[in-house]
Amino acid sequence: MSEDAITSERIRNVAIIAHVDHGKTTLVDQMLKQSGAFRDNQILEDRAMDSMDQERERGITIKAKNTSVRWNDHVINIVDTPGHADFGGEVERVMNMVDGVLLVVDAYEGPQAQTRFVLKKALAAGLSPIVFINKIDRPNARPNEMRDEVLELFLDLEANDDQFDATFLYGSAKDGFAINNPEDPIENTGVTSLFDAILTNVPPPRVEAGDEFRMLVSNIDWSDYVGRIAIGKILSGRANLGDAVWRLRKDAPPQRAKITKIFEYASLATSEVRQGIAGNIVGLSGFEEVDIGETIAAHEESEPLPFAEIDPPTVMMTFSVNDGPYVGQDGDRVTSRELHERLLREARTNVSIKFEDTGNATEFKVSARGAMQVAVIVEEMRREGFEVLVSRPTVIKKQIDGKSHEPFETLY
Repeated sequence: MSEDAITSERIRNVAIIAHVDHGKTTLVDQMLKQSGAFRDNQILEDRAMDSMDQERERGITIKAKNTSVRWNDHVINIVDTPGHADFGGEVERVMNMVDGVLLVVDAYEGPQAQTRFVLKKALAAGLSPIVFINKIDRPNARPNEMRDEVLELFLDLEANDDQFDATFLYGSAKDGFAINNPEDPIENTGVTSLFDAILTNVPPPRVEAGDEFRMLVSNIDWSDYVGRIAIGKILSGRANLGDAVWRLRKDAPPQRAKITKIFEYASLATSEVRQGIAGNIVGLSGFEEVDIGETIAAHEESEPLPFAEIDPPTVMMTFSVNDGPYVGQDGDRVTSRELHERLLREARTNVSIKFEDTGNATEFKVSARGAMQVAVIVEEMRREGFEVLVSRPTVIKKQIDGKSHEPFETLY
């Protein structure tokens, strides 16, 4: 489909959410394969969307990522989100980019804690859900019981009538099929039913009337060639190559910039285009600095768009420079300045991380959602050549009406 043929009505933006190991990323693999995103002789690795080394090693999704497929003259933008609770901030910040969610549930395990967490965020945002009961080919699968459990979860989370009438599909992401009923034959079905359900049940993007370009930055990418790339859904107007735009922040003056590149997503790659239209998820370059939550607009006087409120961190750790006798043996980035810059960069691209100085030039406080999230950051830094000392995690407490409260996890 040519660039000129794309209209907002032919775009569908959907996030895929699930608990860890329920088959979400494997399902994305099948959608890419069966939509014709790859050549017949092209080799596609399993979990193709998990591009980080740690994602492949740990077998989990850590960062939310965008891809896109073409189906029946429509563009389906897919956002693959993490399934681990520690990376819930990745899920929360992409909710404003999409208009529907595909909830993947294991046919034996059913809805789990993270299923409940991310689904609550999606329903509260007014998104249209589609439910895919995965792994129905397992010997102990209970697809019909899982449907009832998901509907009970919808009731608990106060879904509206339209959300409660969600479309249910059944299948196997590993074997690449989706059917409307568990008893239906599965021969040569593929995931056509899933694509059709997305086109039918996920509405076109919610956009504002008017020609003024506005976009909320929901993600940040980096390219060695063009620098920082602001990713988000265009809320109104169009973005044209070479346009002058403004970075708008609530607590800072507007800053002028120029769009030097516009990227659209196609399978596992990006393609350069000359224009981005309202409703589409695009990447824009041309900014020396840009942060998640900022608004990119055509006019300096535009109001910054509201950004989704992110749940606060629950644990805090102290990061400090290595001052031991063996400093420099495992890495070459050992100064407090390098550590400060690295943690500051992490906090700017990871909205659930909070970073603050301690008054000691060699120590910094990092607050996060959980120990797993911090472990991933520390391992990334180690591979980048950092040497760092990390304290044991301490629970963050809040003072409410003069009493100390600490976070707790509700088990269902």
